[in-house]
Amino acid sequence: MKEILKELLKKHSILIVIEMILISINVYLLTVPSKFLGQIVDLLYNIDLNKQIILKTVVYLISTCVLLLISRVTWKMIDAKISRNMVKKFRDTIFEKLLKIDVATLEKIKNGDIMSYFVKDIAEIRKFISNVITLTIRFVLNFVIVSMAMTQSTNTQMTLIAICPIVISIILIFMMIKKIEKNYNESRMKFTNLSGFVQESTDSIRTTKAYVGEQKQCEEFIQKNTSLKDTNFEVIKNETMLSIYMNLGIGIGLGLSVLFGSQMVLNNVITIGDFVAFNGYMLILQEPIRWIPWMVKHFKRYQVAYKRLDDFLKMKEEKIEIYDYKSKALNGDIQIKNLSYRYPDGKEDVLKNINVNIKQGKSLGIIGVIGSGKTTLMNLLLKLYKVPKNTIYIGGEDINNIETDTIRHNICYITQDNFLFSSSLKENINLFRDIYDEEDIINSTKSSMIYDEIINMSDGINTIIGEKGIDLSGGQKQRVVISRAFLNKSNIVIFDDTFSALDNKTEEALLNNIRNLTENKTCIIISNRISDIKHCDEIIVLDHGRIVERGIHRDLLAQKDKYYEFYKNQAEKSKVEILN
Repeated sequence: MKEILKELLKKHSILIVIEMILISINVYLLTVPSKFLGQIVDLLYNIDLNKQIILKTVVYLISTCVLLLISRVTWKMIDAKISRNMVKKFRDTIFEKLLKIDVATLEKIKNGDIMSYFVKDIAEIRKFISNVITLTIRFVLNFVIVSMAMTQSTNTQMTLIAICPIVISIILIFMMIKKIEKNYNESRMKFTNLSGFVQESTDSIRTTKAYVGEQKQCEEFIQKNTSLKDTNFEVIKNETMLSIYMNLGIGIGLGLSVLFGSQMVLNNVITIGDFVAFNGYMLILQEPIRWIPWMVKHFKRYQVAYKRLDDFLKMKEEKIEIYDYKSKALNGDIQIKNLSYRYPDGKEDVLKNINVNIKQGKSLGIIGVIGSGKTTLMNLLLKLYKVPKNTIYIGGEDINNIETDTIRHNICYITQDNFLFSSSLKENINLFRDIYDEEDIINSTKSSMIYDEIINMSDGINTIIGEKGIDLSGGQKQRVVISRAFLNKSNIVIFDDTFSALDNKTEEALLNNIRNLTENKTCIIISNRISDIKHCDEIIVLDHGRIVERGIHRDLLAQKDKYYEFYKNQAEKSKVEILN
């Protein structure tokens, strides 16, 4: 965070200097009208004699107001430009960081936190930094210039009497800082929880409706919202107290200035014009004094936001190692030797002594119950997690000695979540890369058995689909995602439970196309269905992180063990479905 702020300040240093000069001019010009008004009041005793001087002073007064307007508008525009550039820089940095964070760390971040980083935290930092530049300069200059002008127009004693209550109110404000910080931390935490709950509720709306869970969701939302409201009320109450203390100090100061000032006028110590000018200065002094409560409460907000973003930007990133390994095209041979893996916060291994050897052009089927370690194994192949040394080899090279981006360029991984972007079908298939011809994309949809449905859509391959592909059925989503495999030229293709939403006829035709596609590639198919993997050159059965069986479909059935149980259960289920 410090480096980003330094970079921003350095980049805008010239604009900041110009802004400071304009603010200084503006603050000085603010004191001039009160002085002119005081002079005009004293000249009104003899209008006929002082008519020309009064008119000249009025012209000066109007000219000063015009200069005030010009200087204020100019520095406000400069301030807005610096602020917007700051917001853009922070958002760019946070988004880039989000894409670089390693998966294990990313999984610990709540969606509500991410939205809070991009919206509330950045807004608080922008608001505070922008105002700390302008308000601090204005406050110091206002206080110095106005105090000097007040002393010159009356005397030091009257100035001290008027300012003393204001100083006391400032002390009271600073005594409330800890309480405000505590309230604000609670408010931010509850806002994050509410934001995360809303996003989760939106994502699960279909499940909620299917199980008639609207009432419970509403009750939980009301509870969280009420809790946030109560906490925000405490924040507002304490922030209001800051303003009350400040206004009370200013009010007493004004009262004392009127009381003592009028007495000094009666005693001919000062003129009425001096008295009017002094009270004008007091009114000018009010504005920067009123900023103190704002600065105090927003400083605490800034501290919280700064710490949150600083912690986020310090999160562990994926290590992109740069070695002497130059080739960008990897051989598809995969060898896994004695691989055991435990998650960083885990208590036991999720993979135990895994040994697999797949030659390019061969296929491997992996089957196992949920939680057996299938997807974890694939995540290690993609280096989404840190891989133990000398356990996974691709093309004969330890995976740790191959650049991460090279690994991922050479593996086409079709995930089980079937994620689709709110964009066109074409962009969802080519993943926003313009290296593929439209003909190649269309051919990939034909191979994935989705082409006939796409040509009947409003704009064909350029049809825009809704958020997360909500406009498509489950089977259509899967086939659109599978199209990526037919488009990708990598030597290793992985299908992770990708065919679950397809009917038997479509699945059989698609698997036949995949066998043709991967004839000279390494193909790994992960599934809970025997029909997806029965034609693979080798099949392994995972159970609690261990390989408990391996072989081809026919031999595994003959063993009548775990694999046979899968087969028998699915065969019986199919018979029941046919009979029903």
